[in-house]
Amino acid sequence: MSIRNALIALPFVVLAVPAFAQDAAIDKDGDSSYSLVELQVATPEMTQEQFDAMDTNMDGLLAADEIAAAVEAGLLVAAE
Repeated sequence: MSIRNALIALPFVVLAVPAFAQDAAIDKDGDSSYSLVELQVATPEMTQEQFDAMDTNMDGLLAADEIAAAVEAGLLVAAE
């Protein structure tokens, strides 16, 4: 995904994603990573494009380091 596309998606991700932290309630298969399907259960508005902006290694899953980077970049909001 290009930086331009990520910047276009950014406002939608920030608005669409509620307070977020790595959570067993979201990680249904217990693999310590989140798939798009798992995230869409918690945040139905999340699109493939938004997910791809956070999936920096493009493996189809968000690992802890990608989640932390997404929170730091403002793509996900950390739970308080």
